[in-house]
Amino acid sequence: MAVSGLVFLGYLVLHMYGNLKVFAGHDSFNEYAHHLRVFGEPMLPENGLLWIVRVLLIVALVTHVYAAVVLTARARNARTSKYVVKKNLASSLSSRTMRWGGLTILVFAIWHLLHFTVGKVNPNPDGTGTADPYNLLVESFELWWMSIIYLLAMFALGMHLHHGTWSAMQTLGLTGTARARARAKTAGWVVAIVIAGGFALVPLSVLTGIVSK
Repeated sequence: MAVSGLVFLGYLVLHMYGNLKVFAGHDSFNEYAHHLRVFGEPMLPENGLLWIVRVLLIVALVTHVYAAVVLTARARNARTSKYVVKKNLASSLSSRTMRWGGLTILVFAIWHLLHFTVGKVNPNPDGTGTADPYNLLVESFELWWMSIIYLLAMFALGMHLHHGTWSAMQTLGLTGTARARARAKTAGWVVAIVIAGGFALVPLSVLTGIVSK
């Protein structure tokens, strides 16, 4: 769970960096998108790097989901009878919503692929937006309901990253002391705010007119 989560974390940082290229303008963003498709040529075929990343992410996803199922089953088997009174005094909201948050992120990832990669969810009626990544992004987030979907997904992502970072550091043995636990909690907040906030900047900037066609 921890290792596959770190794979996703690394991907999210790189993906967020790419998204923030939108602030450099139309040509810069589209050049970045094109470079991803031809990276490594001629040693790699066109889209070769993207397919390597996709396969890695699929393996990480299967591993992450499998680990989640195993850990859930283990937790249920450890206590066969439910608590008469259950009070969540020490647990955080992010820890209590990890499973539902993970499912939300998975559904959003499918939507995201249909939207930006496959192009089946296109706000442009003639579908030409998919040929221009920058315009597709701006046209999408100019629609308030499209931005709301992404902002809600980023909230779920932030919650997941908050507890996931803490949990991963605990699993990897980095929370052995009170000071280390405090650092792990801080790291969870920093990772959640920086990554989820970085992604959220794009739709917010389009809605407010900072980024436009």
